[in-house]
Amino acid sequence: MHRYLVALHLVPYFFPLVSSYTWSFTTTPQQCATLSLQISGSGSPPYSVLVIPYGPTPLPNNTEVRTIVYQQFDGSSTSTSFQLKYPSTSQFVAVVSDSTGFGSGGTSVAASVMSSSDSSCFNPNVTVMPDFPFNIYPTNQIVQCNASRLWWDPTQVQGTPSFQGVIPGGQSFSIPEGQITQVSNEGTGFDWIPSVREGSTLIVVAGDDRGLGTGGSGTYTVSQGIYPNSSCLTTTSPSSTIGSPAGGTYPTNASGAETTGGTSSSSKTNVGAIVGGVIGGLAALVILALAGFYFIRRKTASKVTKERPVDLLQGDPEDDHDPSPGDLGNYYRPEPFLVTEPTETTSMYEREEGGAGTVTSASRYGTSNRRQSAIGSFSDMRSATPDYEMGFTGGTTIPSSSRKSPMQRQLRPVNIIQHDDAGAADEQAEGQPDTVELPPAYTNIQKPTTN
Repeated sequence: MHRYLVALHLVPYFFPLVSSYTWSFTTTPQQCATLSLQISGSGSPPYSVLVIPYGPTPLPNNTEVRTIVYQQFDGSSTSTSFQLKYPSTSQFVAVVSDSTGFGSGGTSVAASVMSSSDSSCFNPNVTVMPDFPFNIYPTNQIVQCNASRLWWDPTQVQGTPSFQGVIPGGQSFSIPEGQITQVSNEGTGFDWIPSVREGSTLIVVAGDDRGLGTGGSGTYTVSQGIYPNSSCLTTTSPSSTIGSPAGGTYPTNASGAETTGGTSSSSKTNVGAIVGGVIGGLAALVILALAGFYFIRRKTASKVTKERPVDLLQGDPEDDHDPSPGDLGNYYRPEPFLVTEPTETTSMYEREEGGAGTVTSASRYGTSNRRQSAIGSFSDMRSATPDYEMGFTGGTTIPSSSRKSPMQRQLRPVNIIQHDDAGAADEQAEGQPDTVELPPAYTNIQKPTTN
């Protein structure tokens, strides 16, 4: 039940509300012709439209005859018309607003002006100028989340200037005005941190009490900067790709190709945003369902799974290869018992009376490296075993002058038996296992006490 409540709580984030109004061009933009717009829906009048020149002028000698048009609708009217004094093949961007704020109706992409037989609305030899110029520092650039300074000459401004940011086909907004300061060689102005995503095309429009656009406009591409900074960005930060553009169907190049976005409205709530929200919501629900299925299945599997025996010797049945028939495995293979090298040797003894001397070398583990296979050989080995106290060889005692103790130590037989724990039948020795007999180690000999 908790999961369902969470899913219902997230639905409003994935499915935005339907826009309050839309707008569209009802006539094709043509040189010196009348351009009409129509509002549909329930906005908050009065409405207004801001038409901004976009791109270079098509006239010779780079003559700019286009000015920014700020057209207000009459009262609560939902339509307006005005003469478009732009030359053919030039472009412009339109922004529609109502009383709720600038750009609430959305922003068109760059629309193209079609040709006509009328060219009397402008002088192709005279360049027009705004009522006051504005400047930006750093010069001709805007960096994402890095402060820019907008400034102007106060002697040319009427009242307090205002600035707007326009993103073609995206969101338009009013630039917040910070503390106005005076800076040497930069006039009067304020600092602004643009929370616009890098790569977006941004048009900065300046105005004063005479209306929007009286200070002209400048087009910039927001850059990332040498030291990228995204601390000012949010999920609602404007960019150039926010759904379908507003304005309906209109030509976007000199050949007459038209937009396919339909009668879109506010960039925040246009059709593209609604479709994207629906798709995003469905994708989120699918992800939640898959995640829930995964955890439920994992929990069920942990209960059903039982312990299975593990063969520590032969390995897991899921190993890469199975043991071949007759293979006993590494754990069943016997390892030989390695006798250490002799570390203690006796002294050399010789027969002093008649016959050749016999020398015997012994260690605590044996008299030789060869196995003794007969138990009966112990008597022979014992006869040749040296005694640290009395020492004798072949039954002949050492002279009394070399004795260290008056008593002879009794010898004790020691047997070492090697057990064959495993191995193939053909590898086993015939008969009984070998018996290895070694002399005593003589490591714990105590001298007798003298009374």
